[in-house]
Amino acid sequence: MASCASTTTCRVRTMTSSAANSAAVTGGAGATGTAAAPVPAARRVIRPGSVIAALAVLLVLAVLVSLSVGRFAVPVTDTARILLGSFLPVDQTWTDQQGTVVLDVRLPRVLLGALVGAGLALSGAAMQAVFRNPLASAQVLGVSSGASLGGVLMILAGLGGAYLVGGAFVGGLVALVLVLLIARVTPGSPLLMVILAGTVIGAMFNAFVSMLTYVADPNGELPSIVFWLMGSLATASYAKLVLAAFPIVIAGAVILALRWRVNLLSMGDEDARALGADPARTRMVLLVAVALITAGAVAVTGVIGWVGLVVPHLVRMLIGVDNRFVLPASALLGASYLVLIDTLSRTITTAEIPIGILTAIIGAPFFVGLLIKNGKRMWGGND
Repeated sequence: MASCASTTTCRVRTMTSSAANSAAVTGGAGATGTAAAPVPAARRVIRPGSVIAALAVLLVLAVLVSLSVGRFAVPVTDTARILLGSFLPVDQTWTDQQGTVVLDVRLPRVLLGALVGAGLALSGAAMQAVFRNPLASAQVLGVSSGASLGGVLMILAGLGGAYLVGGAFVGGLVALVLVLLIARVTPGSPLLMVILAGTVIGAMFNAFVSMLTYVADPNGELPSIVFWLMGSLATASYAKLVLAAFPIVIAGAVILALRWRVNLLSMGDEDARALGADPARTRMVLLVAVALITAGAVAVTGVIGWVGLVVPHLVRMLIGVDNRFVLPASALLGASYLVLIDTLSRTITTAEIPIGILTAIIGAPFFVGLLIKNGKRMWGGND
């Protein structure tokens, strides 16, 4: 068996192989490390590339289904032709009313749902890897609560649009900074303290939100605040899509560009430094990106929980823990997940159900089931 080029390279190769059954996080360049023990057949995962391709197909199908179903149904074939007709010369086989429903009513909602779902799942996967904690998410760490408080303050001030995004971002960032400061000065495991501090800060910010809701004008501001906090895509528009796209796309691109560094952070600061990374700087960039994604999502849809917690675990169950693949796969599955949940919210009853309610009802028991059946496998543990 060949020897490792260095102790650190050997450790990187062994950890990654045993956890994800994939190449070393450094891409294998120049590494001749000792191979880890073969992964038992019961724990083998599907090829990441195949999973990502399948998830991309699933997203396309989810979008077509969501655009087609509803109180005014449109055949899937006509929906596809309507979309193609926006860019290519296609013979019109649909009515003008069907075209209006698909392009002007449903398309901005579906695109916004896919964008927000991808951002929330991507940020959840990144935070779980950075903090090496399966419970880490923007909601658990108090970022969503902080963003909610900032958004409610903007609503009470009569401000919307970019001000709402800015207020949500500042609130989320303040909550994140407080969590990190508390975890830093509190004795004990830093990663555990981050989760505990996030729970405390989230509860405190939620209390502030409740207080502002209590004093809001019941005939004007209160209904807007309550509906916004429950999370919904009912007010989606192309303007809101553009508004949310700037923070979510930019911050999401940053996280994806740093996905190999996320692998290093998930191994610990000492190994990350040995491989040439700056853990503190990388972690701060990632956390700011997560706060920006959360702010953009909360500003246009309200608080939608469980997406960033459930989806990354499901992805890890399929392809292992290598964040080079987990992050893009989480984004794709998160987009499909939220699009399908939103389709349910507007079709299962005559009165639309806020999407935040459905994600909690579906996500909580689903997450418990994943933990019971696949908890060890999702994080590369031993059976």
